[in-house]
Amino acid sequence: MLGDRLGPLILAEIGDIRRFHSGKALNAYAGNDPPPYQSGTFESYNRHISKRGNAALRKYCFEVMQALKLTRPQDDPVYLFLLKKEQEGNPYNVAKMAGVDKFLRIYYARAMETLKQQ
Repeated sequence: MLGDRLGPLILAEIGDIRRFHSGKALNAYAGNDPPPYQSGTFESYNRHISKRGNAALRKYCFEVMQALKLTRPQDDPVYLFLLKKEQEGNPYNVAKMAGVDKFLRIYYARAMETLKQQ
């Protein structure tokens, strides 16, 4: 899925994958997580992404989503997830950032699985 240009850029921005305890932590590092919001007993779940993390990583992952839309790989789970989010009526950027979330979680799981096998 990653090409000769985006792959190394994403790897360089993430660094050592072992410093993250989960795919959710990797998404937080990229700034692709919603910030918590609580006030008294009210807790909001429908929030924008925090953008507190690594802006370059977020940008490179967004470019991966655009590349997926252009190449249309029918066997790719992230591409199928993007289509699902767009069919649900989500705006363009919301669907793409949901795809980035899924992409980073899959990347984390596969990288950790590879490290365990070594």
